[in-house]
Amino acid sequence: MTAGIDTPDRRGRTGLDRHGRDLTGNPRVRVHDVEVLSCHWSVLRNTTFDYQHRDGHWSREQRETYDRGDGATILLYNTGSRSVLLTRQFRLPAYVNGHPDGMLLETAAGLLDGEAPHEAIRREAAEETGHRIGMTEAVFQVYMSPGSVTERLHFFAAPFDSARSDTDSHGVAAEGEDIQTVEIPFDDALTMIRTGEIADAKTIMLLQWAALDGPFRRAHP
Repeated sequence: MTAGIDTPDRRGRTGLDRHGRDLTGNPRVRVHDVEVLSCHWSVLRNTTFDYQHRDGHWSREQRETYDRGDGATILLYNTGSRSVLLTRQFRLPAYVNGHPDGMLLETAAGLLDGEAPHEAIRREAAEETGHRIGMTEAVFQVYMSPGSVTERLHFFAAPFDSARSDTDSHGVAAEGEDIQTVEIPFDDALTMIRTGEIADAKTIMLLQWAALDGPFRRAHP
């Protein structure tokens, strides 16, 4: 008996080896086997499949996929002060892969955990920044690392009021979160992309959207 397959894993899941076996959207892909390598929290699978190349021949392939569920992120902005509200928190994967201290500046984000994206991002914004936001603007949906990670990230934007939060320390303590909020002038945030001080992909995407099509876009003559 294997946890996550025959018996519930630590999150109560079973049948994790069935994921992806019944896909029929691409006739050039035939899934043969799905092996669960780990399901401690997210799920790491090794999938064996046949792939038909453009010249017609078939090859047997194997790919590992990391399934952490889908997520959402949001850019909080204030047009009056021309600023954005970002978070700063420790990210171990970035730390072990060359970031000086692992403390990344990011837009608020989190997993959907079964909620609709617009509901999940309101929850995450409140937990990570202390701001309860109203209407959100859906920006786009993106596969962030499609070569290995299944996650699709839903991007949002919403205004915030600097006076509504009286502390800059947030996060869910039970989950080990220790999150600081940082309000940054928008033009400074763009400069920080160029200097490398902001090195998080979702944050860069939302800041560039804000400059090109969002609340800080410049009117064309």
